[in-house]
Amino acid sequence: MRLADLSKRSGVSTATIKYYLREGLLPPGRQINATTAEYDDGHLRRLRLVRALIQVGKVPVATAREVLGHVDDESLGRTIRLGAALWALPQDAEPDEADPAVTAARTEVDRLLELLGWETSRELAPLSPVHRSLVVAVAALRRLDYPWDAELMAPYGELMMQVARRDLDFMETHASEAEQVEMAVAAAVLFQPVLRALHRLAQEEESARRYGIE
Repeated sequence: MRLADLSKRSGVSTATIKYYLREGLLPPGRQINATTAEYDDGHLRRLRLVRALIQVGKVPVATAREVLGHVDDESLGRTIRLGAALWALPQDAEPDEADPAVTAARTEVDRLLELLGWETSRELAPLSPVHRSLVVAVAALRRLDYPWDAELMAPYGELMMQVARRDLDFMETHASEAEQVEMAVAAAVLFQPVLRALHRLAQEEESARRYGIE
């Protein structure tokens, strides 16, 4: 398809597509002549991912470029490729290692991962921004005297493992490894608000079932 067709099918203006091309967020099309390039369904799929990152995830262009660089890095194994892309997404603030709450939270997070048997997560903990985000969150709870320890969090971790299995089951329905990694990154950005909303609706529903609605 030509640029105008790509714009029509994606709902993205030609000016914005040209901007994404200049910024390296979208791979160049196949050059037909000096002024015309041809695009395919891979460009359409990538445009959707770029829009998900920038519009929904509020990811800065430079960060989106880094995420997409990992998505496209065929030298990496699928697990590392996906992990690197997800790690590049914006994370919470770094934990203050001088804060006693952070020290206590780190201990509980490590015990949690041990209880769950998540050995890879334990091994990667010193490098993982996702691990650090969990430590920050648990530290914030503990500062407010909420007793979130490993035993209390473990059932939630088990539920999240079920969610992760469904994520990867859906990811594997896509044909190529590149598509699979793209879908996983898109889900990380787009589906988290869905999970948050479903959690709140479930709380409302369970409250009504237990206590009534009067």
